[in-house]
Amino acid sequence: MTSMEELEARLRRLEDADAIRRLKARYFTCCDRKDPQGMRACFAPGAVHIDYGRIGVFGNADQLVDVFERLGCHAHVVEMHHGVNPDIVVLDAMHARGTWGLHYQMIDTNARTLTQLGAYYEDEYRKLDGAWKIAATRCVVTSTLCARYDGDAPAVLFAGAQPPAA
Repeated sequence: MTSMEELEARLRRLEDADAIRRLKARYFTCCDRKDPQGMRACFAPGAVHIDYGRIGVFGNADQLVDVFERLGCHAHVVEMHHGVNPDIVVLDAMHARGTWGLHYQMIDTNARTLTQLGAYYEDEYRKLDGAWKIAATRCVVTSTLCARYDGDAPAVLFAGAQPPAA
């Protein structure tokens, strides 16, 4: 490989890694803005593997979107997804993987509860028709804080790695 070819390959990997970071940012933004179709568009079409622990394990993005619409797409559910510390490895021109930290906060104004959790994602990406898509993802919760805000001060309902089953 010539110096120019090496430089072009390095540039392509950098551009691919940046496109993947933008893809995941778009996913988080669609979640926060309650945009199920935008969220769906972040995933590869057809069979994908989505393991979101207690939320569920899904064989395609439409199944995840259905749960998202039922649980999260309500005005009383206010969410903030913050993806941090991305570690993207471009394997070749069509495949990549990455890990992300997640800081998540949710306010349920009906139940008057606050939930904060930390987690990490393990993702696999595929380039389809020139665009990177999520082909597989696993989200593992590492810390959880749930509080109720009746009156003036919040009261902690749970603090730890995983909340007890409801």
